[in-house]
Amino acid sequence: MLVVTRLRTPSADVAAESELRSGLLVALGILASKPGYVGGEVGRNVDDPTLWALTTRWENVGSYRRALGSYEGKMHIQPLMVHALDEPSAYEVVEEGTDLNEAQPRSLG
Repeated sequence: MLVVTRLRTPSADVAAESELRSGLLVALGILASKPGYVGGEVGRNVDDPTLWALTTRWENVGSYRRALGSYEGKMHIQPLMVHALDEPSAYEVVEEGTDLNEAQPRSLG
């Protein structure tokens, strides 16, 4: 699975940008140490330098959720999410011959 989290610096000043950049790099290091992590990177938008992205790849959605729910995830990654844009971030990887997930309501039982 692919996770794309876009974040915006709280203000357009060098200190805020530096703090978010540092936090994202620490977050990437934490995620990289977790089981199921396949790869990832931090990026900054070329047209809007206040817009950042944390992209990661995982073996499955459970690995990603466990990584975020870990002690390190709760302490260091979740506080960064206050800067995240409110949009879906988890994607399935589309490859030739794979079946895609179908949107279905969750069962209540």
